[in-house]
Amino acid sequence: MEKRMVVAQQECPARQVPSGVPTLIPAGTFVTINQALGGNYTVTVNGNMMRVDGTDAAALGLEAEDIQFEDRGDNAVHKDQIEQALRTIFDPEIPINLLDLGLIYGIDIDGNKAHIRMTLTAPTCGMGPVLISDVKYRVAKVPNVSEVEVELVFDPPWSKDMMTEEAQLEAGLFF
Repeated sequence: MEKRMVVAQQECPARQVPSGVPTLIPAGTFVTINQALGGNYTVTVNGNMMRVDGTDAAALGLEAEDIQFEDRGDNAVHKDQIEQALRTIFDPEIPINLLDLGLIYGIDIDGNKAHIRMTLTAPTCGMGPVLISDVKYRVAKVPNVSEVEVELVFDPPWSKDMMTEEAQLEAGLFF
């Protein structure tokens, strides 16, 4: 996507980069779109970099990503729906979702609380807080999830071997 400027059509939820702190972009604000990857947008507003979730893109006059989950009517949280949510979150630099990239080490469900153990491709990754924020935001959209806890772990260290074969092919790691 080529860098372009838009005007926020309505108040738009965003998260500051790299802290992941939630913020709101006021309606009528000029927004520079720097990157569109994995359904999310990295934007600049008044010199501050922010991330706008694709589900909120309509507030910027862009096509919103529609993420829907079937409410199965049993008031339970289902692991397959959490995995579905995680497959909609992409690494900001590698166009592969977090689950296939091998960054998700575990998913535990306790009642209506989801606990996600994840890592980063490198311990010094500056986008770590944003990715954690993305996980919390998207997993919270799963029916019956009342709380999302994300634990960042570095043991074992991530390696390309943790990627699915499909992700390795997509990244060009098979020769």
